[in-house]
Amino acid sequence: MEQHNNIYSSRRVHFTDSKPRFDASPADNDTKPQPDNPSGNLEPFMGVKARSPRSNTHKGFSSKSPKFDEIPVLLATVAALFFLRNVGYNAALICFETEATKVDTIHFPKIDWNSIKPNFDKVTPYSNFRAEKWIIVSVSDYPSDSIKGFVRIKGWQVLAVGNARTPNDWSLKGAIFLSLDMQSKLGFRVLEHLPYDSYVRKSVGYLFAIQHGATRIFDADNRGEVIDGDLGKHFDVELVGEQARQEIILQYTHEDPNRTVVNPYVHFGQRSVWPRGLPLENVGEIGHEEYYTEVFGGKQFIQQGISNGLPDVDSVFYFTRKSGLEAYDIRFDEKAPKVALPQGMMVPLNSFNTLYHTSAFWGLMLPVSVSTMASDVLRGYWAQRLLWEIGGYLVVYPPTVHRHDRIGSYPFAEEKDLHVNVGRLSKFLVSWKSHKNRLFEKILELSFAMAEERFWTEKDVKFTADWLQDLLSVGYQQPRLMSLEINRPRAAIGHGDRKEFVPRKLPSVHLGVEETGSVNYEIGNLIRWRKNFGNIVLVMFCSGPVERSALEWRLLYGRIFKTVIILSSQKNEDLIVDQAQLDYVYKQLPTIMNRYSSAEGFLFLQDNTILNYWNLVQADKTKLWITNKVSKSWTPVSNNNGDWFSKQGEMVKKVVETMPAHFQVNYKEAAKSNQGFVVCSSELFFVPRSNVEDFIDLIALVGDLEMHHKVAIPMFFLAMDSPQNFDPIFSTMVYKKKPPSGNTTLYSAQAPAIHPWSVSSEQEFIKLIRVMAAGDPLLMELV
Repeated sequence: MEQHNNIYSSRRVHFTDSKPRFDASPADNDTKPQPDNPSGNLEPFMGVKARSPRSNTHKGFSSKSPKFDEIPVLLATVAALFFLRNVGYNAALICFETEATKVDTIHFPKIDWNSIKPNFDKVTPYSNFRAEKWIIVSVSDYPSDSIKGFVRIKGWQVLAVGNARTPNDWSLKGAIFLSLDMQSKLGFRVLEHLPYDSYVRKSVGYLFAIQHGATRIFDADNRGEVIDGDLGKHFDVELVGEQARQEIILQYTHEDPNRTVVNPYVHFGQRSVWPRGLPLENVGEIGHEEYYTEVFGGKQFIQQGISNGLPDVDSVFYFTRKSGLEAYDIRFDEKAPKVALPQGMMVPLNSFNTLYHTSAFWGLMLPVSVSTMASDVLRGYWAQRLLWEIGGYLVVYPPTVHRHDRIGSYPFAEEKDLHVNVGRLSKFLVSWKSHKNRLFEKILELSFAMAEERFWTEKDVKFTADWLQDLLSVGYQQPRLMSLEINRPRAAIGHGDRKEFVPRKLPSVHLGVEETGSVNYEIGNLIRWRKNFGNIVLVMFCSGPVERSALEWRLLYGRIFKTVIILSSQKNEDLIVDQAQLDYVYKQLPTIMNRYSSAEGFLFLQDNTILNYWNLVQADKTKLWITNKVSKSWTPVSNNNGDWFSKQGEMVKKVVETMPAHFQVNYKEAAKSNQGFVVCSSELFFVPRSNVEDFIDLIALVGDLEMHHKVAIPMFFLAMDSPQNFDPIFSTMVYKKKPPSGNTTLYSAQAPAIHPWSVSSEQEFIKLIRVMAAGDPLLMELV
């Protein structure tokens, strides 16, 4: 990845005036900034509600998010596979289904396509220079060894695009350097949209190259070294003519129309590694293809290369493998055949190892209203969808570059909403249709639709309009449209059309951690837990600061449960956290229960209690679970035990009197006294599907009464069933009123749950993972 200086969220777009710092990070080039203010606020990725920007192009976008400290994870792959599997699409649904967000009116740009004037280079020393093959890279520092290597690649012209961080005296023999001053004189419309401190200024470089005769553009960064110093050895640089390799290419099968995104790293021998931008719900898909189909070469207008060393991975992967200061050196199968994507299927693309042919130059536009950590990923999905309109396709190639891991900080917080929303994006793009008659009209229409769907803002709609006009002004000819294959009935795939390729299983040795038989056993446990709890919804109330722990809880428990819903006293749209008052949080449960009508049950958990899910497998999911066997949690009290208890007792009496007969009989039989009621701490309880309707009816009886959560929950449970029928799974949990000094002395991997346990920061989350690894060894690499 390259310079990333604004962060994103799924709910709103927000620009700040503060300048970012630049730091050498593992997943981008050396121009990448880090957040100045670790306060925890998230800026937008796929922004929902656009705010008026406070900075223009004179400032970079900055972030105010805490970094997720390096948490090395065991066999990061596997752990993270299941670890992150469910955090994406379901979480996004919660947010969008529960809120009706008002969105500012977005205006569709009006363009007179016939009045666009040509733009010729009359201001640079290169006005008469022409070249067909260009390497374009963003620079923020003096020439790196990688860029020096680029200029030695025969037949390719290097173009270095500067930004506000680039030294004024930047120069390299053999390279063209576009300083900010020179960029400002080129007369491109897109200039007014571009931040000064960002790699997205490469958009100027793309236009400059096209203006000067480009027919192929290699999108690169300043830390990747081309293997063997020859791009033609790895990519299909020529698609027509004598030098073109007119060969048949393997293609993923289109048999499953619901499969919209795949992990190409599996095809190239690394099952447990996934690219940045892959929906986390797809991380667990590690099996190789049952079979492939084939496609004729010649229209692979976008070609994505794989990177050895440090591939394009997200921060979740990066941290789940880190155990110290070791550098990644991941290798892929260089002999694996390149593989194409059929219409209806996509892979994540990046901006540092991708070759574009002239027919796809329109797809080089880097969005400006989203985080730079998301810009190239969003561009890649957008471009792939539009590529289908001209009959082109994307092909993924074996290792083409080697990128060195510089072992720096990694912007985990900047990616949070990328993980949450990218699954929704791919599904939207596959379903999107247009009836426009020219490609550029379709491009503008899709950009507008994506703003309406809140994947980016109106700023990118305007940017798209100016980008397309700039393309025409520099002489670019838009490709002709072709009929879409996905609009036709899918042809049956016969036996003779099936081509087999079994990827090599390269050793997943990352930082000395190798897949072994014991790991396979541990993966089996994860699968077993997932199978047992995979249709249970976990509802979690966070008392601590959600901006520092909400996603971490989802990552931990989301690998096990169907969905993890986060509630808190403070609403946080960015993190998809709904507002609730802990004292009456049960009143929000009916809405959630009705939403997930197919769930087997609902488990409520407060963040002061830790769930050892591996000890819950034997529990009966058809019964109620609660801490009635834990004396310090479940306590009978009398109505005259004080004003608060007296008021609560009166409310209990009032509700019981309105209960239908079967509830009232159950409750009175269990309570055995009209002079008191039960108080339960209620940090942890489970309602199975068979009791959901009763649970909702009982909550309705409480109505507007201010009955406390600790009083209402035990009342509901006693009314629904006899305590002797409750599953006693929590009877052996560790429960203390106050924690001993040092939480670790309290923890037991043999207990079903632990109370109390405080997690209010990423550091405390790491400490928790260290002790939980005693029950789930796949978490061991988190420490």
